[in-house]
Amino acid sequence: MKKVAILWTDDEIDLLQPHILFLEEKGYHVDTASNGDDAIELVKNKSYDIVFLDENMPGKSGLETLSVIKTISSSLPVVMITKSEEEDIMDAAIGSQIADYLIKPVKPNQILLSIKKNVDTRELITRETTSAYRSEFMQIGMQISAAAQFTHWAEVYKKLVFWELELEKSDDASMHEILKMQKSEADIEFGKYIKNNYHNWFFSESLTNSSDDRPLLSPGIIQNTVLPKLKESGKAVFIIIDNLRYDQWKTIAPIVSELYTIEKEDIYCSILPTATQYARNSIFAGMMPGDIAARYSELWLKDEEEGGKNQFENELFSAFKERHGFNFKHYYEKISTKKTGDKVVENLGNLLQNDLILLVYNFVDMLSHANTDMEMIRELASNDAAYRSLTLSWFQHSPFYELLKLLAEKNIPVIITTDHGTIRVNKPIKVIGDKATSKNLRYKLGRNLDYNPREVFEIKDPKKVHLPKSNVSSRYIFATGETFMAYPNRYNYFVNYYTNTYQHGGVSMEEMILPLVSLQPK
Repeated sequence: MKKVAILWTDDEIDLLQPHILFLEEKGYHVDTASNGDDAIELVKNKSYDIVFLDENMPGKSGLETLSVIKTISSSLPVVMITKSEEEDIMDAAIGSQIADYLIKPVKPNQILLSIKKNVDTRELITRETTSAYRSEFMQIGMQISAAAQFTHWAEVYKKLVFWELELEKSDDASMHEILKMQKSEADIEFGKYIKNNYHNWFFSESLTNSSDDRPLLSPGIIQNTVLPKLKESGKAVFIIIDNLRYDQWKTIAPIVSELYTIEKEDIYCSILPTATQYARNSIFAGMMPGDIAARYSELWLKDEEEGGKNQFENELFSAFKERHGFNFKHYYEKISTKKTGDKVVENLGNLLQNDLILLVYNFVDMLSHANTDMEMIRELASNDAAYRSLTLSWFQHSPFYELLKLLAEKNIPVIITTDHGTIRVNKPIKVIGDKATSKNLRYKLGRNLDYNPREVFEIKDPKKVHLPKSNVSSRYIFATGETFMAYPNRYNYFVNYYTNTYQHGGVSMEEMILPLVSLQPK
């Protein structure tokens, strides 16, 4: 293992030999300099992991030396050491992005602690995180085997996401692979759970409430979460981030929590297909897709019909209000561009004349589709960690974040959720269908489907789960786990093009187990 390289610069460096010997005995390599100019030359010509820099030296001061070192290597940690505790010196040093600040006389253990904090942190995190996940690996495996209800699966998925985010901070590639395998195993078992239980969720007359046997589903979100918050507060904003997974929510949650108290972080289950046409229309209508198609046929486009499948969300919500006798004022907007997002922020004062604001943000869904269609985005989102990173970057620089800041200032409660998630697919399965078969890679709707029943979840009678069908013999099939459906003709093209892309519509924890978050401004 490469020794940590330290540069210690002090005009009285000879007096520090006991400290230097202490560090060398601990396994560190230490170079020394007695002035700023020599330190700068060493940084130019050698690679260091950390620099200790005396502030008060003849010639170039510590602050002047620091400034030059930062132009050479902006990420190099520099620890300032000084006899002075004057506030202006400390402010200047901190403003120059020092890594730490020590007051003379320094003790060897202070130096050691600073090195561990600024250099050894990642190694320590890797060691501790790896050890902690190893100890919980068996327990998670037992939870996967014992999961018999949706709440059990929600806990399994939340725990896997927790470790995914924790291990992201470490460099242990073997642990990443083990977690990936455990998550894949969990998705396979979750698929079996859905096959055995999904039909049973629809035997009850009410599909908008949850029970011990059935989770909260898409049609019940507004009635169970949004309307109670509106009644409690008088005003509320309901935001759907299209295609936002639970792990992506956990990535942006720390920033959101600076503005809001997270009152409730619930989980709900997306209906099948986990596609915008079905899941989001169901949310706004408060009804299952089959019931929408039967009651509001003019507001439902079939899979094979041309045109946008979510162009009537506002009308569906208005119909929901009318059915239940609600007369509050609402505003709806779908945001697919920065320009539209900026306009919502600029007009917020006027929009708040409404009791309820409904907003749909499409960026994450657009990112998911771009990952399939654009080589550059495939490279930028080459794995789940990179996919989360792009989501975080979008959020930090988006009009959505600006909107949340304004809503927090105005003390408006917010509910954030999504319509479905997405999964990275890598296992093709063969399916044959006619020209009228739906195009989605994670589900197929058609009447002449040929497939291996063991490889999919099939719904032979869509009416039993309140799904629409194109004709009498139509059925749905869903990909489970990390599989995707490919036609035998041009099979190799499909496999090469779609392997390791993000897809949705099928059965997986990532697509179905979703965040439903209630926020109260601080």
